[in-house]
Amino acid sequence: MLKNKQVLVVEDNEELQGILADFLEVKGADVDFADNGELGLKLALENDFDAIILDVMMPKKDGMQVAKELRENGCTTPILMLTALNGREDLLKGFERGIDDFVTKPFNFPELEVRLSALIKRYRGDVANSHLEFGSLTIDQRSHKVTREGHQLLVTPVMYQILVKLTKVAPEMVSRDVLIHEVWGEDAPDKDILRSHIYLLRNVLDKPFKKPMLITVPKFGFRLEG
Repeated sequence: MLKNKQVLVVEDNEELQGILADFLEVKGADVDFADNGELGLKLALENDFDAIILDVMMPKKDGMQVAKELRENGCTTPILMLTALNGREDLLKGFERGIDDFVTKPFNFPELEVRLSALIKRYRGDVANSHLEFGSLTIDQRSHKVTREGHQLLVTPVMYQILVKLTKVAPEMVSRDVLIHEVWGEDAPDKDILRSHIYLLRNVLDKPFKKPMLITVPKFGFRLEG
């Protein structure tokens, strides 16, 4: 699954570097290494990799900062982060920075291979589906970049999830219950929290523009209007 794939490993632990090198090379991957965040950022921007394995805690630049700067510079290469962090806030922060998936330390190598292969497959095989468009709204699902009329919108992870769901079915309506389940799953908080996020989303999506896109369907839900 990783044969002839170009993988960049950004990891400062020499022992783990060696273990990862042995494993990935056995699987047929071509591997480059960086032992700090600055070098990793430089290599990732100057070369075309199929995937990046990125540690969180590193010298010079940590993994979160590297991911953020990669996305800001237009790099869409899939990023698999190695982390000892597993709290909800840590995960949301990582996804907001542009991480595609996590493997929590200590990890097992079959899981690493499956996750890495899945990221590469989606990146190389589903490019045509990576963009969602409706009216003047465009969403890049690889970089999580959202634009309207060519202007980038600064959205939170929750806003992003709501927009993706609405855009996929636009101009049809999505019910409040469906949106709540899409964002919070079985751990849905009080329904009033959706109202708060819709309010914040309107400030970003509609307020700077002449025509509103986010339409409330009274007593039912919301839809986008092009």
